Amino acid sequence: MGTRTPGLRGLGSRRLGAAQIVFFVVAAAGPLCAVAGGVSATYAVTGSVGVPLSFVLLAPVLALFAVGYAAMSRYVTNAGAFYPYVSHGIGRSAGAAVSYVTVLAYSVIQLGIYGLFGLSVSTWLGAVFGLHVPWWPVSLLMVLVVGAGGVLRIDLNAKVLGVALGLEVAVLVVVDAALFTHPAGGAVSLAPLSPPSLFTAGAGAVFAFSLAVFLGVEGAATYGEECRDPRRTVGRATYLAIGLTAVLYVASSLAMAVATGPDHVAGRAAAEGPGLLFGLAGQHVGPAFAAVAYVLFLTSQCAALLSFHHAVARYFFALGREGLLPEGCSRTSKRTGAPIGGSLVQTTIGLVVVPLFALTGRDPFTDLFTWAGVAASTGVTIVMIAVSLSVIGFFRRRPGRETWWRRRGAPALAAVSLTAVLVLIIANLDVLVGPAGAIPLLRWGMPGSLVLAGLAGFLRAEALRTRRPDVYAGIGGPLREEDEPVPLPR
Repeated sequence: MGTRTPGLRGLGSRRLGAAQIVFFVVAAAGPLCAVAGGVSATYAVTGSVGVPLSFVLLAPVLALFAVGYAAMSRYVTNAGAFYPYVSHGIGRSAGAAVSYVTVLAYSVIQLGIYGLFGLSVSTWLGAVFGLHVPWWPVSLLMVLVVGAGGVLRIDLNAKVLGVALGLEVAVLVVVDAALFTHPAGGAVSLAPLSPPSLFTAGAGAVFAFSLAVFLGVEGAATYGEECRDPRRTVGRATYLAIGLTAVLYVASSLAMAVATGPDHVAGRAAAEGPGLLFGLAGQHVGPAFAAVAYVLFLTSQCAALLSFHHAVARYFFALGREGLLPEGCSRTSKRTGAPIGGSLVQTTIGLVVVPLFALTGRDPFTDLFTWAGVAASTGVTIVMIAVSLSVIGFFRRRPGRETWWRRRGAPALAAVSLTAVLVLIIANLDVLVGPAGAIPLLRWGMPGSLVLAGLAGFLRAEALRTRRPDVYAGIGGPLREEDEPVPLPR
């Protein structure tokens, strides 16, 4: 944390700048993975042509959220990111509830990507080398690789992710340019950006899937304790991440519709899945480029896995440090300062869940990846609403610290907009989880698990309030005044 109390453990030294944090949070979103997998799935499942417009509309909502989020980051610097905001804005027990929801949401999305990665590599090995390897050994191997990366110096990981992210963006720029210059029917159609293309009966499902594609860009505050200047870096990184991903998603989703024809993009996405993007790339750029792009699709998933692993390990670290989880979760590496306790917990979860899905015969894409994405996007939406309300509560007691727009206007609009998105997600859960949506236990079990996680966190905090009031008083960590210098971790 920026301000430390005696004995309070911190992470590694402040090595990260805004650009490096952007690498982590945008890599977590996985642009190439998001476009080839997430955007194709949105077209296929919803049948809507208006996917590009959904990104245009969601980006300002996330930017509104970032206004208050960035303002409060000047006073709260904590590896737990979201829950300290809620602890100081609403109350410590509410913050503990949010912390458990956050850990669950980010943990399951990482598990989902393990499934997608295993399937993607298995498919690639079969197509290129004729090898028939089940998805789950690949996923388990990746769990171990990511676990090893989680205990290395974070700035070294940032360099790796920076290279991977640059290659992903380059591939998308080349493919998008080729698709826009080869439109179906000979003319570029902007119909996917028109309101009638989006606002149909399936609009709720489109927004829900599109928000899931953005997942990861909101996590800059997780690295606040390792920023060189957390008072400015968190906000800058958040705005940059939202802007970059929004441009990529709008351009790429529109390019796919232009190249296939708006009336055919949903059908082709349903038939070809992630292969749609690479099939178009092979057709208009060349088979060799498409083959390289698919390899980068795999590395995009690796980058996303490493980024989510870093984020969740830091949540476990913060919760263990403040007594909300066992103290072992707060162990850090003496050599690198990385949260080794949280990293080991994440690795263990992966080593347990992946074999369970394999043993029960569940599909790694339509079950593990899809269900995890829906649960994660629902959970993160709930958390972002809570954070927006927390900003209002926090600055109500500090009315002169920020402008009205930062302390109340933007957070209020963000809370209202995100609540509308949450309602749409809940209303369309049967569509979002695919054929299994007809099973009531699954349809309502996912949001129910988030509610139970929040309740468990709240009760844990209330127990600390009664039995260990000194520990309860430390939930969320200390605050820092805006003009107070930020010392380096001890």
